[in-house]
Amino acid sequence: MKLNASRLAIAVAAMAAMPAFAEPVLMSAEWTKGLCSAWNNDPVLTQKLAESGWAKNDKGRGFKVIQIYRTDCAKRPTAEIRLALRDGKAACVYGGAAETARLESDADYVMDANTSRWEEMGRGEYGPMKAMMFGRLSFDGPMGEAMGNMGPFEAFLTLVGKVPYDSRTCTQ
Repeated sequence: MKLNASRLAIAVAAMAAMPAFAEPVLMSAEWTKGLCSAWNNDPVLTQKLAESGWAKNDKGRGFKVIQIYRTDCAKRPTAEIRLALRDGKAACVYGGAAETARLESDADYVMDANTSRWEEMGRGEYGPMKAMMFGRLSFDGPMGEAMGNMGPFEAFLTLVGKVPYDSRTCTQ
């Protein structure tokens, strides 16, 4: 089939109207893969959480879990990262859908917030203390361990804003 000038113009216009690269949906399995990569490139998270002993508290399982979700989209975790001590660093070894069914309450974490709150924390508008004190972030996990690692905890929250995402929808 030959493309005449009018067909070519229509095809070009149609391609221009399509988004070139759609960002993954915030807290989807695909987005969480990017979060895992970003974690591994953040020296505060990889080094400080290894130095403090945080990464060692894995209950002999070989990894810790952080599950997250957007409360205006779901009532349970949709995304999960697994973190393990590798080569002296707290490394993200999995990023994807929340699939760990049995969490260890004294080692693992579940965090949730409304989409707008995740975006505010991702921009660094406030840290974890304010977020929890004002009910902007719900948190389950070993509170003492988290309190001893506030710098990395804040780095994690701002990491959410560093991974490109689409928050206009809840599903991919």
